[in-house]
Amino acid sequence: MDSKFLRAEDFGIRLEIVGGLPIWEPYPVYKHQKAVDRIRATIERVAVSSEASDGKRECLHVSDVYISFPDGSLKRPDISIFCREPEEEESAIKLVPEAVIEVISKGYEAKDLEIGPRFYLSQGVKDVVVFDPYTLVVLHVRKDKAARHVSPVEISLSCGCRCIV
Repeated sequence: MDSKFLRAEDFGIRLEIVGGLPIWEPYPVYKHQKAVDRIRATIERVAVSSEASDGKRECLHVSDVYISFPDGSLKRPDISIFCREPEEEESAIKLVPEAVIEVISKGYEAKDLEIGPRFYLSQGVKDVVVFDPYTLVVLHVRKDKAARHVSPVEISLSCGCRCIV
């Protein structure tokens, strides 16, 4: 490894930039990733529309991928849900997700509870779900309302998908 080209990933941390503010976070632990995988396994489309029937709308979900938001921020949501395939395969995705699900890591509660929901909503994400695997609290936030639940709970998303958190 050439020391001139060290990256955050080389030290087991990842960098996000939110509204110009750099946020450093360690790579997720096993408990975190287990929660992400469990939630992703339950994501499915429930709303049937003419768009869905002709294959134009999906309930596509990806984990831990860089997204370049309209304001220039760069984030890696734990789970991003899209209604169509993003065009970018070799760079940060520019398509704003319909929904984002974050799983809290110990010591980073403020990032996911205080910064995340407000930021995502301001960028056009319709549903923001935050899950705390230590307390089992689930926060579901939309522009017009917020609800607290206890896991496990089925969450219906604006895009016509649902999941169990």
